Amino acid sequence: MAHLQHFSAGWLSPVLAYVMACIGAALGLRCTVRALAADGSSRRNWLVTASVAIGSGIWTMHFIAMLGFGVAGSAIRYDVPLTLLSLLVAVAVVGAGVFTVGYGRSRWRSLLLGGLGTGLGVGAMHYLGMAALRLHGSVGYDLPMVVLSLAVAVGAATAALWAALVVRGAAGAAVAALVMGAAVCSMHYTGMAAVRIELAPERGALDGATAMEFIFPLAVLLGSFLFLASAFVALSPTARESAESAEATAAPLLDDTAAQAG
Repeated sequence: MAHLQHFSAGWLSPVLAYVMACIGAALGLRCTVRALAADGSSRRNWLVTASVAIGSGIWTMHFIAMLGFGVAGSAIRYDVPLTLLSLLVAVAVVGAGVFTVGYGRSRWRSLLLGGLGTGLGVGAMHYLGMAALRLHGSVGYDLPMVVLSLAVAVGAATAALWAALVVRGAAGAAVAALVMGAAVCSMHYTGMAAVRIELAPERGALDGATAMEFIFPLAVLLGSFLFLASAFVALSPTARESAESAEATAAPLLDDTAAQAG
């Protein structure tokens, strides 16, 4: 069995990965809260934004962490179509969980189903991303560790959604994002602990792109999106603020109408 290195870049890759996971989680959970206070197309749009934020945050975290992954005796490449598919799957599966929370009639049942969907989205992204790995050998997994990684993802994602929906204020939002970021990172490194690689004797050319050729530029692009979207959400008014602004605008008009009628 090959020797695996998960921290070849030191603590830079795991710390940066955790930061990106927290940013994606904070944005996604905040958009979910905004969605629950909205109606119609506005609710749908907030939920779509939440799905993209959490899904892209998960993807960015995974592949930033993978920048520190190495296998003694083999180069590493990534299958580009599968890598892109893993991003789409993360957004789609997480979206199913988020929309369950957004439109569910029973809060607790929706919370449990939403946490299940979001956690499985984390797992689906991780293992599909690992399927995109190309190296001189075969990749296998320790099944109990795989099950544990999925349980970690589902449990912590459910806790994060609960914190976002129940605990109010900036402190609650921060705690929820930190929990969700920890869920994603814990799932990733638990899943990586399950990896078993057997090197093959052949040393032909590997298909796919290197991490710096493809993964890093796309991670920077998604990271920029998360930062810009976070700024937009932070500056955009809440439903309550919009209603108060509308009432403040309408009040002088009503007074003028009443004065003219008098």
